[in-house]
Amino acid sequence: MGIEDVSMLFKFVGGLGMFLYGMHIMAEGLQHFAGGKMQKLMGFLTKNRLMALLVGTLVTAVIQSSSATTVMVVGFVNAGMLTLAQAVGVIMGANIGTTVTAWIVSMSEWGSIFKPEFFAPLLVGIGAFVVLFVKSDKKKRVGEILIGFSILFIGLSFMSDAIKPYREAPIFSQAFTVLGKNPILAILTGTVVTAIIQSSSASVGILQTLALNGVVNWKSAVFITLGQNIGTCVTALLSSAGAGRNGKRASVIHLSFNVCGAVIFGVVMYVLFLIFPEWGSSTMSSVEISAFHTIFNVTCTFLLLPFADKLVAISGVIVPGGDEVVGAGAGDTDAVRKLTVRLDRRILGNPSFALATVQKEVAAMGRAACLNLELALEAVREESGNKAREVYAKEKDINGMEKVLTAFLVEVDNLSLTEIQHEQVKNLFYTVSDIERAGDHAENIAELAENMERDKVSFSKKGKSDLDLIAAQTLQALQIAVEARENNSIESATSVQILEQSVDNLEDDLRDKHIRRLSKGKCEPESGVIFLDIISNLERIADHAVNIADYVKAEVEAEQKEDINQA
Repeated sequence: MGIEDVSMLFKFVGGLGMFLYGMHIMAEGLQHFAGGKMQKLMGFLTKNRLMALLVGTLVTAVIQSSSATTVMVVGFVNAGMLTLAQAVGVIMGANIGTTVTAWIVSMSEWGSIFKPEFFAPLLVGIGAFVVLFVKSDKKKRVGEILIGFSILFIGLSFMSDAIKPYREAPIFSQAFTVLGKNPILAILTGTVVTAIIQSSSASVGILQTLALNGVVNWKSAVFITLGQNIGTCVTALLSSAGAGRNGKRASVIHLSFNVCGAVIFGVVMYVLFLIFPEWGSSTMSSVEISAFHTIFNVTCTFLLLPFADKLVAISGVIVPGGDEVVGAGAGDTDAVRKLTVRLDRRILGNPSFALATVQKEVAAMGRAACLNLELALEAVREESGNKAREVYAKEKDINGMEKVLTAFLVEVDNLSLTEIQHEQVKNLFYTVSDIERAGDHAENIAELAENMERDKVSFSKKGKSDLDLIAAQTLQALQIAVEARENNSIESATSVQILEQSVDNLEDDLRDKHIRRLSKGKCEPESGVIFLDIISNLERIADHAVNIADYVKAEVEAEQKEDINQA
């Protein structure tokens, strides 16, 4: 091997590195740019299997990796956010979405204007200027997409130039002749290469680079492509190692689907090549690889979609047994264990989904605090020590949730997020703290209810009526604040501010009235102290509710300002 050969090898390796890195940069930019829209897409997953198929296709087309989509699906299934039946549709859609990259690569054959060397340098320049000199986060993401897209094409050009001097070399023709004659070997080659790279899009891109130089025949390319679809399952299989049984089943469904598709198409194409041997030995172009890749994935999806339930059943046979909780601590309550499972670390692979997931779980913690406040107020009305003790038990759940959510938010904050998303994470930290403190005040109210039962203390009819009034408004304020957090609703946030002001006014008014009743001897001093303590705790809960609402309002206003700047 001469110095020229070493130079070409370096060029090919460098081109492959740029191709993979460009794909990564472009996919990351697309994820950030379309993050909010992708969150909304995930909301459609509960509709039906066809909708799940469409979502899987669109999400994979955006993030440019069926492996990444399937890893997220494993996480969602493991977290209980998706059923296995819903996951099948997403996995099938992911296989269709991954064909987009192949069409991007094949653009080189569409004419000189689409060749990498023609427009890639210009796009790198535009993207670099946008990233360096534009302040808007969204526009910077567009710049990153342009840079990634360009580096991908420049890497493709490097690989193609490195291979060009050797396209007449017998090693290529001999290798692809051997692979064409031995379909099993070709499928294994595609599987192993894709498993090593962990991206079917990248391995198909390498095959297309060889096709651009006219060294790939139909027989070998078809079976290598089938193997590439099997190899892309390796990432999800590795990811499922630490998942529960349902998470493992999701990865098995992915493997079963791709193997079934490869077997069906492999048999059909083998028979066709026997009938038309000249076609099998003819050269395959990059565009034809893209077309076959698309036809194969779309056809397999619609052939196997009616048998989705069978794939779920097969996964249950391969991974038998009931599902178990993974990753929870021995001393955790059942609610905390379930939360730990739902916050599966696999979803950290997509920052936007991770942020959307943790926001929902923060809202779930908020709803738990609302229910505990209701229970504490019932304990006061009924002077029930038993209900007070129920409040203490549920407060342990809320405290445990705080620890799990805080730890997960730390991980989310270290992901690649936009400035607005980082602000949202910070506000979620504060929200978790406010919810936990509201829970502490509910626990204080329960303790007061327990004291009432022990000391046989009761409120007057007027005292009970006054307490019901402020309690109802406080509970409503907390409930609406949680809704505002979950739905990013500025209208709900504004309602909380109005309710909190009303609670403040009521607390002042009721305190004055109750002190006057005490001074006139219309109620007992013991009940008076407890009454004042309860309304003080309620007023503080309303303060925490308005804090939660204020965070939401600030976020929505920041997003609206960003949209105006974009316009």
